[in-house]
Amino acid sequence: MTLIQNLSGNPLFLVPFLIWIMTWKGIALWKCGRNNQLPWFIVLLLVHTVGILEIIYIVWFQKKQK
Repeated sequence: MTLIQNLSGNPLFLVPFLIWIMTWKGIALWKCGRNNQLPWFIVLLLVHTVGILEIIYIVWFQKKQK
């Protein structure tokens, strides 16, 4: 069975998975929106990478606060 079949067949797997994705996407979109990084905002909004791209943005590519 693939991951997608497990997630679609059992909501107990789906809920934590969606919480994980939405948390990281929300944080990353908030940070690039506040930093006026429109290209990053568009990419993070359209590309779904299960939180991986969002974590990479937060750790390495966001503008540093003074």
